[in-house]
Amino acid sequence: MRASLLQIAVDEGESVDARRQRVASLVRQQAGADLVILPELWTTGAFAYESFGAEAEPLEGPTYEVMAKAASDAGVWLHAGSIPERVPSGAEQNGVGAGTPASGGGSGTGDGSLYNTSLVFSPAGELAAAYRKIHRFGFDKGEAVLMGAGSELVTVRLPQTTLGLATCYDLRFPELFRGLVDAGAETLVVSAGWPERRRSHWTLLAQARAVEDQSFVLACGTAGTHAGVPQAGHSIVVDPWGEVLAEAGAGEEVLTVSFDPAKVGTTREQFPALKDRLLGVAPPRR
Repeated sequence: MRASLLQIAVDEGESVDARRQRVASLVRQQAGADLVILPELWTTGAFAYESFGAEAEPLEGPTYEVMAKAASDAGVWLHAGSIPERVPSGAEQNGVGAGTPASGGGSGTGDGSLYNTSLVFSPAGELAAAYRKIHRFGFDKGEAVLMGAGSELVTVRLPQTTLGLATCYDLRFPELFRGLVDAGAETLVVSAGWPERRRSHWTLLAQARAVEDQSFVLACGTAGTHAGVPQAGHSIVVDPWGEVLAEAGAGEEVLTVSFDPAKVGTTREQFPALKDRLLGVAPPRR
């Protein structure tokens, strides 16, 4: 399986619409890949809090339209990163009705009008899944108070593997990833806008999630500086044994890697640690 992680630089001098078109062109250049992954909030910048409200869009808004077309043109599965999603007043505040929800959830707190929502498109340009970020960063400011929390874990079945979706700060919460594995995930995709000052955590946690869940981890971050916050870059692909298969540098880059999804099954057979779980074990899947 071939995956391309597009480590996009967010330049404050570039308009959101211009960036959409530029990124769509980069996606089209990945024709031949099976999966293309974009980072978190690449339209605005993950730390550009003041832009969330102004640039928020409905689920099927401008980014949806441009990315759906790019996925179809390239013939790839596209994790289009995340957008600041605006939900109309009175609309459903929890699931978004796409993908395969798993058990789990968040508090559902926040004003509910904005969500940090990831979109996944099929090679036909159809929406295959949407995931609203559960763990919002910022403690008592920023995303944590500006956006509502998602309430469902989401997996997406591809022909070669099942993806489990996570966004940035989610990486610090192993129970989310264990829930995705219980729902059948074999490849864990993390779309992020991770800061440079905590880059060592980014690498460590990506490898930890891969090892403890015996899964591939494909973690795509941003480059550049968001509202004065330098980004870590260093998108990374880790195999189920924790080996780093590929890692980007700090700047904008396309990181392409080939991997064998069957390694998840062989790893879990050779070292069946997941079978020895005693705490938080999910009921058998039917």
